[in-house]
Parts: sequence; structure tokens; C-alpha cells
Amino acid sequence: MTSVNEDKKIVVLIPCYNESQTIEKVVTDWKQALPESIIYVYDNNSTDNTAEIAEKAGAVVRREFSQGKGNVIRRMFREIDADCYIMVDGDDTYPANCAREMVSLVLENDADMVVGDRLSSTYFTENKRPFHNFGNTLVRKSINKLFHTDVKDIMTGCRAFSYQFVKTFPVLSKGFEIETEMTIHAVDKNMRIETVLVDYRDRPKGSESKLNTFSDGFKVLKTIGKMYRNYKPFSFFSLLSAVLFVIALILFTPVFVQYIETGLVERFPTLIVSGFIALAAIQSLFSGLILSTIVAKEKQDFEHKLHIMHELRKDRYGK
Repeated sequence: MTSVNEDKKIVVLIPCYNESQTIEKVVTDWKQALPESIIYVYDNNSTDNTAEIAEKAGAVVRREFSQGKGNVIRRMFREIDADCYIMVDGDDTYPANCAREMVSLVLENDADMVVGDRLSSTYFTENKRPFHNFGNTLVRKSINKLFHTDVKDIMTGCRAFSYQFVKTFPVLSKGFEIETEMTIHAVDKNMRIETVLVDYRDRPKGSESKLNTFSDGFKVLKTIGKMYRNYKPFSFFSLLSAVLFVIALILFTPVFVQYIETGLVERFPTLIVSGFIALAAIQSLFSGLILSTIVAKEKQDFEHKLHIMHELRKDRYGK
């Protein structure tokens, strides 16, 4: 593996909430793997001594007082400027031996996001929570199907990012659904996504996951639906239009058959309801057409903003 340029700034970002049992090892491991990097630990209202342990281990400790991983990532991305960002969880589930490869893909191969793929390695044997396994598989298949992509691990907590990704990513989610949001943003904006196989290991005994299988899983699925509507409005509203039209047709058919047979319309309420549903189907279709035009214009504006950002960065840093 070719070494990265020494003048590039590399940071490791670790969002943390009550990880006193593992944070020292995480900071030490990633510092050894990337001795030229700066390790930032963002403490999210921990009630244990996570922050103190991280600082003693050599990390720069900062705090985010709004609870939720999405809020922490918003703060990290806003405050820190670097050429390459690595984000990893503070629970010691991701070994640091993938660090150099991830950095190289960002700095030398121009990747915008590098996904640490757990699902293709040890995740399903190490993780002892079957509903988490099912949820990860469901989310991966849903996003790859809806957005016509092939991302190997949607919800991994181990990723690397370019400056371009970090400074153009609009953080909207507050909690664990942030990983899903990152992936969809990268896919929709045609950013370069690379994958690195990482060995996943389950949390050590005594360390508890902050992820609630059902409530957080529901939030993730809700986020997928919302982002599919926002990023693919024509597909979303066309599907809704088709469903409404089928319902209207089902209601209208017996009324029409009766009219053909008797020349009478006895069920006027049903006819009226089917008519309103058909109108809703037409409105939905045209809403999709209008919103898809807006989304296309936003993509053009996004590309223009990227160009401006690169010119400003070149003027400021000379690169």
C-alpha cells in the first residue's frame, strides 16, 4: 500500500456516549494505526468518565450537548477541517487495521466515502442480536433496490470521508439513522463510494449497545421512505398514483357494470368517492413530475456549489 502524502491532514472522529470501558483502547489503537492523525472524541452527555479517559489516552475531547449521534456528527463535520476524515464508533467493535487502506482510498484514489463493510466478513457470526442482523439485511436490500446501487453495508459505523463529502453533506437526522442518510446522499449525488472489508467483533462483556432494535429500526425505515420521497419524487409519487388509481378502479368497476346492465347508477356515493380518488391519483402523478424537475435543478446547483467550493479551497490552501 502506497503511503499517503505527509502534508495531508487526517482526523479520526469518535462519537461517544458512555463508552468508558472501551474508549481508551479505541483511541490507542487508532493512534497507533495512524500516528500522524488527530483523534477527536466527541462526548454526547456521558454519565461516566468517558471524556476523562479519552483525554488521558491522547484524544482531543469536545462535547455535543444535543443528544443523538446525528447531532454529534453535525457538530464534528461543522467544526473540523481536514483532507481525510475517519469516523469510528467508540465501542471497540471495529479493529484499526483497516485505517491505512481507508485513508489511501480517500487521499490517493479520490473516494468520497469509504464504507467499512462488516456484513461481508464477521458480523453475522459475531453479533449476538438476531433482530439486528435481520435489520441490517433489510435496510441494505431496501436501499440498494430503491436507489439502484450496490452498497455492501449501509449502517456501518466505520467510514472514511473526503473534505468534499463532509462539507456538502446536510445532516438532517438526529439519531442512529444518520448512517442511512449518509449512504443515500452519496449515492444520489453520484459521489465515489469504495468498500473496505473490516472484521467486526461484538462488544466486550459489560458494554451495552445504545441502539434500540425496534424503535431505532423503525426510525431507519422511516428515514428510507422519507429520503426515497425526497430524492426520487417521480418514482415515489408514481407508485402512489398507481395505488390510488387501482383503488379508484376497484370502486368504480361494480358501479359501471351495474350501469351497463340496468342503465341506472344506484351507488352514487361510491361513484363520487372513486372519482375523488382518481383525481388524487392524477394530482400525485403531476406532483411527482413537478418535484422531479425541482430535484434535477437542485442537482445542477449542487454541482455548481462543488465547483465553487473547490476553487475557494484551492485559493485558501493552495491545493
